Formats: sequence, C-alpha cells, structure tokens
Amino acid sequence: MSNNQDCVFCKIVKGELPSNKVYEDDKIFAFHDIAPNAPVHVLVIPKEHIPSMNFVNQENSQTIAQIMVQIPKLAKELKVDQSGYRVVANCGSDSGMAVEHLHFHVLGGRPLPQKLG
Repeated sequence: MSNNQDCVFCKIVKGELPSNKVYEDDKIFAFHDIAPNAPVHVLVIPKEHIPSMNFVNQENSQTIAQIMVQIPKLAKELKVDQSGYRVVANCGSDSGMAVEHLHFHVLGGRPLPQKLG
C-alpha cells in the first residue's frame, strides 16, 4: 500500500495523527471531519495514497467501488439514510480540495443548501 509520508490523511490511516474513526477495513478508512459543515460530516478515504480523482485508474478502481458500496452503509449507521445525505469529492485547487488525498465527504443531518458554487 502506497502512502505519502507528508500526507495528513496517510498519517491518520497509520495512526500517527488522531481521528474519530467511524469505519475501517483493509482498503478504506472513514472518520469524522474535524471542521464539520453539517451535523453529520464524515470523510471516507482509500488507505492507499491516491492524490485525487484524476489518479483513479484500473488498478485502484476496485477500492473506489468498495468505498461507493460502503457509503450507504455508513449513512444508515449515522442515521441519515432516510432523511438524505450528500456525497462530495473535490478535485484540484479550484474545487476547494484542502488535502491532496482522494476523499469523499458524506454530509447530512439537516437540509443542505441546493447551491454548491
């Protein structure tokens, strides 16, 4: 598994930085965002260092598929599956991506604004 020694999320996966973990398996790590934008704000990441969506390829696509299967399960566990939730993945500086490690925001727990931009 490839990790970037300077990446904050890689350090969280390795246990070098604390997190409020929600889920973990051999390929995925999910934890509460430290600066939540909604009552429920969880980040779901591949354990492997994938810098952004631009680096998804055939080799790591199974991990991304595994994340997509896990997100609805997490939404149910976090009790936002019925009321609704948003899944967002930013890519690049113009998107507001703050950490260059592919991650999916799962937000819910209140009505979310329609406008994103």
